[in-house]
Amino acid sequence: MAFSDKALGGSMLFAAFFIFSYYTTWALVLPFFEGSNVVHELFPPREWAVRLPAFVLLCGLAAVGSFVGLTIVKENRRRAQKARLRTA
Repeated sequence: MAFSDKALGGSMLFAAFFIFSYYTTWALVLPFFEGSNVVHELFPPREWAVRLPAFVLLCGLAAVGSFVGLTIVKENRRRAQKARLRTA
């Protein structure tokens, strides 16, 4: 079990490093190259360097909000059920 955890952690670390390096190059280094340079063909259009993180942020906020909302609803149902059992 320990080896699979290490392998999973290592692959996640590698993926995070790759994504960070790719995005940093795309958003921060690419503007210093001329538009006709071959490096521009390796990356999507630059407007997606802003749209993609904004979309990921909105999805993350929606997921956190949904989790909190569902947790509150479940807790209120549990409290209501306990209150009904006390009065019965």
